[in-house]
Amino acid sequence: MKTLLSLFATLQPSSSFQKICLTGHPHFLIQKTRPSYLPPFSRLLHQPSLQMSTSTNTSNKKALVVDPFCFRQFAEHDTSDSYGGTVFSISLDEFETIVNSQYDETKLENGYAPFCKHLFIKNDFTDAKVNVLEITKENESFLRTSYEARNDMELPVLTRSFPKELISSDLPVAQYLDLILYSREQIRKENKAMSKGKTYTREQDETPWGIVSIKAQNVNYEIPMTPITAMRNALGKEEGGSGVSLDRETYMAAYEYWNKHATIS
Repeated sequence: MKTLLSLFATLQPSSSFQKICLTGHPHFLIQKTRPSYLPPFSRLLHQPSLQMSTSTNTSNKKALVVDPFCFRQFAEHDTSDSYGGTVFSISLDEFETIVNSQYDETKLENGYAPFCKHLFIKNDFTDAKVNVLEITKENESFLRTSYEARNDMELPVLTRSFPKELISSDLPVAQYLDLILYSREQIRKENKAMSKGKTYTREQDETPWGIVSIKAQNVNYEIPMTPITAMRNALGKEEGGSGVSLDRETYMAAYEYWNKHATIS
């Protein structure tokens, strides 16, 4: 009995509870009021083993999201109808799920500016084909030029490419995808400069990296951007560029590559 009473004494019931009345058989305690000997909820919260977390689990948050500028590369969007580059038949949501599952911050490669990164992943989940060909004597007659703008806000610039209808359809499926990423801060700056007024969900606006372009290719390193793209970037954010000035060495490396290659569109 002494042991049992000592146990109840350590529980420290509230003073508002009525005292326990001992009656009858010495092995039973009968109480007039049914008190609770559980510690107050506020005390439970401060016990390390029982603390409730008020923070959100960030492990499931996306690191990458396809920016609206890149919607044209997905067949589910109408803008893909007039886009000449790689268009994916996989849904945008499924694409985001797969690339986020493969995201590894340590694998990010530097791009042409601090806000730009590249993530190279194996293309084992899409049917995207390579869309760059080396220019040869046999195919150079198929090259076509045109003035193009990527959206209504940009200035049209001169481009050249191989029309899809003139190129053999047995092009190989690309071994890799180059995901070109812009930081969220840079995307906000460019949208503000061009007064694009794009609408983002809260999740999109909080995601650190936006996928602004996807290249299907057979190498796991960066293919130089076209010289005209470098020039557009140098024009500034107001004209659809990034505001990064030309670097002669980088520009000449791009020239060396694209003087001998062209996209298929």
